[in-house]
Amino acid sequence: MTIEFPFSELLEQLPKQFFASLVAKVGEKIKAGHDVINLGQGNPDQPTPKHIVEAMQRAAANPKYHKYSPFQGYSFLKEAVAAFYACEYGVEVDPTREVAILFGGKAGLVELPLCLVNPGDAVLVPDPGYPDYWSGIALARARMEMMPLVAEQQFLPDYSAIPAAVADQAKLMFLNYPNNPTGATATNEFFAETVAFAAKHGIAVVHDFAYGAIGFDGKKPVSFLEVDGAKDVGVEIYTFSKTYNMAGWRVAFAVGNERIIRALELLQDHLYVSLFGAVQEAAAAALLGPQDCVNELVALYEARRNTFISALRGIGWEAPAPSGSFFAWLPVPKGWSSAEFADVLLERAHVAVAPGIGFGEHGEGYVRVGLLTDEARLCEAAERIGRLGLF
Repeated sequence: MTIEFPFSELLEQLPKQFFASLVAKVGEKIKAGHDVINLGQGNPDQPTPKHIVEAMQRAAANPKYHKYSPFQGYSFLKEAVAAFYACEYGVEVDPTREVAILFGGKAGLVELPLCLVNPGDAVLVPDPGYPDYWSGIALARARMEMMPLVAEQQFLPDYSAIPAAVADQAKLMFLNYPNNPTGATATNEFFAETVAFAAKHGIAVVHDFAYGAIGFDGKKPVSFLEVDGAKDVGVEIYTFSKTYNMAGWRVAFAVGNERIIRALELLQDHLYVSLFGAVQEAAAAALLGPQDCVNELVALYEARRNTFISALRGIGWEAPAPSGSFFAWLPVPKGWSSAEFADVLLERAHVAVAPGIGFGEHGEGYVRVGLLTDEARLCEAAERIGRLGLF
């Protein structure tokens, strides 16, 4: 007889994976034989650039990498990170003290609350925002204080609206620009406000720069570390997943405040040995190699954005164009909740989108669409939705 071992209290307290149900619904439709245009997920659809794959293939044959890698990563990758930040953002980074190698960006985002907060401590979280921020906070048994992101504020948090008592209790803050799910971008002025706010209240800032390469209309997204004093209060997490279509490779890095970097490496010393050396070599090749592939990718996403937004406006859906990321944040018609509207699109148009409520209370009233299929399919999705007569 199999024993039903109870889960720990910690596992029972983890937030429910809202999007697991969406994946299941889409899977059921596909299994039933329907042609579903799945715009609900954030999985890049393009291959990893050839020169990065070839670097990995060569490195995988090197017996040096068949052994354990150094616990905190190879110095050559940390040096490549420093060179990349100097070239791309004009930011000087000490590769020995200000860079941590991560097992994907999500790992670092979930690990940081475990590094920096204690049970009951407050963490400032964007609402709407990436749900995995919630996971790390739950694992640390801390509590969330939500920062509303609304259109009237260009989807930037209003620090003046945070009660002083909450700000004084907060130990950590998550930010993410270009933003998932809203597609908004931040300015140097906003990041300067962030540094001042964090310094005043003793808050560690984690800037999730997952979409750092993807800005539109000729505007390059701003790195948090470009602002004076940023390294005094926080770190930035950069993943290879979006910039180089390396989502399955699980490699990223944190860069910035030396004390926070040390905390991350200390925790990871207990969780892992280190990332496969051949992956690290390929990651260095991505950072130091030609960036034409990145420029081409951004142009591809911008063309998709323009085509899709134009098609939506053609059916009467007045949708704002995102300024960054590969997501569009679309208002739902009046009288619908985001979950109801997403269900109708899937059931009647066989188009999958992500309901805004899955990203937080202030995500209600929107759906998120990923620009992760070709322009023809995006236009077809708009046509299918248009035939429902909801606009």
